[in-house]
Amino acid sequence: RGTRRVRVRVASYEMADDERPAPDSLEEREAAIFEAERSMSSLHVAEVADHKFWETQPVGQLKPELDKRGPEGPIDDPMTVADVRQEGYALPDSFEWCSCDMNDAKTNEEVYELLDKNYVEDDDAMFRFCYSKEFLRWALQPPGYHMDWHLGVRVVGTGKLVAFISGVPARMVVNGKEIDLAEINFLCIHKKLRAKRLAPMLIREITRRVNLRGIWQAAYTAGVVLPKPIGTARYWHRSLNVKKLVEIGFTHLHARTTMSRTIKLFKLEPKPATPGIRPMVDADVPKVTALMNAYLRKFAVAPHFTEEEVKHHLSVREGVVYSYVVEDPDAPGSITDFVSFYSLPSTVIQGQGGHDTLRAAYSYYNVPAKTDIKQLMEDALILAKSKDFDVFNALDLMENARFLKDLKFGIGDGNLRYYLYNWRLNDVVEPSQIGLVLT
Repeated sequence: RGTRRVRVRVASYEMADDERPAPDSLEEREAAIFEAERSMSSLHVAEVADHKFWETQPVGQLKPELDKRGPEGPIDDPMTVADVRQEGYALPDSFEWCSCDMNDAKTNEEVYELLDKNYVEDDDAMFRFCYSKEFLRWALQPPGYHMDWHLGVRVVGTGKLVAFISGVPARMVVNGKEIDLAEINFLCIHKKLRAKRLAPMLIREITRRVNLRGIWQAAYTAGVVLPKPIGTARYWHRSLNVKKLVEIGFTHLHARTTMSRTIKLFKLEPKPATPGIRPMVDADVPKVTALMNAYLRKFAVAPHFTEEEVKHHLSVREGVVYSYVVEDPDAPGSITDFVSFYSLPSTVIQGQGGHDTLRAAYSYYNVPAKTDIKQLMEDALILAKSKDFDVFNALDLMENARFLKDLKFGIGDGNLRYYLYNWRLNDVVEPSQIGLVLT
């Protein structure tokens, strides 16, 4: 996954390049924070940075002598479930594996607490991602999920949950080929145990459990370069509540800019401009599914959704995900466009500026068909602002590059790399050809 937050200098859109100040120590720290956060996300923490681990795995390799060339498709020789190791991999004596039932209130609380205290945090201890319990249930329990893919490590005797990694089933289309795979996410290890080399053990064990279901491929993201990215995207950030972002230290004003001028620069219209835009309801699911799958076929790497999956992933859940359709005013019942974003706040750890939470919206899946994408996304900004979000983030995937600069998004400082496990691609995928968004 990779982090989705970076503090950016605001109000630079009217300045020529030669007017921008040279990077100062704050900007350098921001870039370092961004990379540090990404390095802790998805299939990567410090102990997995060593490429020796990944050089043992069926992934594209950075060293030419290790890279297995061949046709696009599986890298490993074919296997059956009978070939898969039946017992779990060994852990140090003081630890044991567990499967985390997210329907159990106590377990849900334990996973929430582990992530809340040990997941992604900046070096200055100012912000930390805050995944709500509702968000975790939404992300981890799509149709057909397997509880044994919600993998935890507990301390023997006390039962304390000290590490976690998750997988959920998905269907992906890669260069026209449909693949059933696992989306891997939420690798988190308690801060005091980072030296125990639990990360490779978690990855091997989740791979074994996925393989036992007859699934041989996986998708994941990371901010750092591991063997071997199939493509790279970058996050962009659009300020919605500039005053608060400055007060909490998430961003800062340029020396030549006042707060009132900056607020005016980022001001949005009070209501969306697109006729017929409204929240998605259950009755829209079949049409949204057809619209979404037809649109995603344009991209080299993208999911394929069932109606059940669309209902789960995209139905409005207050505080989690917000989805809107455009119903053609001239043809009632006809859905022409779709836009969505999800909520991932961060805790303001030291309560800077008297605030305890940074409310961030993240662009999810969007389908511009009849409506121009710039107008559709400007409406998304207005809707997010109406929900009291402070910042709106988007990757430069799909057609997003068409609106980012015009809508005053600022470019982030780092990249988000996409990876496929046990699937060979012979050419790098451009971000405009990636149609996958991992929450």
